[in-house]
Amino acid sequence: MKKKLLLGVMAFVSSAAAFAQTTGAAAAVSATGQVAKYVAAALAVSTAAIGGGLAVAKIGAAAVGAMAEKPELSGKALPYVGLAEGICLWGFLVAVLILFL
Repeated sequence: MKKKLLLGVMAFVSSAAAFAQTTGAAAAVSATGQVAKYVAAALAVSTAAIGGGLAVAKIGAAAVGAMAEKPELSGKALPYVGLAEGICLWGFLVAVLILFL
């Protein structure tokens, strides 16, 4: 475990030194870098949407079943569905941060 942690820290430190730019260098991003940004943003949105959909499916079914038996539970069950939908919003936020920062 310690070897893996040490290896990870060393890889992080060396990657920061390898990709560092000088102040006089142009800040142009290559075409490969642009494609990588778009792929990363697409993966962030797609995985968040799939995860949010699965969460809403499970939680929504349980919430509707609980409300069918006891209608007074609607106030307690529906916020959980909203929290599951929030997963998709976080994925979109991450994609925006990837694209514009």
